[in-house]
Amino acid sequence: MPKNSPDRAGGGLRPDGRPSAIRIPAGLVVLVGPPASGKTSFVRALVERRQIEAEAVVSSDEIRAELFGAPGRPEPTDPGAADAADGVDAADAADARIFEERDRRIVARLAAGRSVIAESTNVTPQARARLVALARRFDAPVTALRFAPEVADLLQQYAERGRKDLTTADVRAYAAVMSRDAGADRLRSEGAAAVHDVPGRRQSVTPAEAAARFVFGRVLPGYHLT
Repeated sequence: MPKNSPDRAGGGLRPDGRPSAIRIPAGLVVLVGPPASGKTSFVRALVERRQIEAEAVVSSDEIRAELFGAPGRPEPTDPGAADAADGVDAADAADARIFEERDRRIVARLAAGRSVIAESTNVTPQARARLVALARRFDAPVTALRFAPEVADLLQQYAERGRKDLTTADVRAYAAVMSRDAGADRLRSEGAAAVHDVPGRRQSVTPAEAAARFVFGRVLPGYHLT
């Protein structure tokens, strides 16, 4: 497999010429991508198509809105860093609370034998290490889904969405971290059992079309849900 290439599970084409489905095992699914890269649109399409249940998605942005009623920084550089810092400011304290709640919800899903999708940027190794550690507590496989549009497409999507909590410089900075620290080989070395790139605008693929390419397991091996 070429360096930094994604896994090609389910590869090949169906008789109708469309890509074969990529099967994602039940466990922890980590979305990795800068703000405005299409993660939320993708999971919304999954829910609308009933490929996953809404409760399977744990979003740091949604938790922020629940706790504080407004969007803010999409993700601190290192979730959890605020816990160890002396004299943290209000933003750091908020970030710590958000990620504590996110972790609690992920653990609850995995402990119940259910699959869960972690929707936050997760572009830094520190952010992903925290998630992988949660999955290992339950012997749950980790699958990484990468959202890595070209910077021009990313900035266009950012402009179309009219986000006020980010600047163009912020989006470029997240994209740079993604490019440097979130290649497929890096993600596998950190503990991802499989890594898949999610297609988007550059490939002329809509979120619904991208969602249709994946099939998600819902129950961890050894669990029998009623």
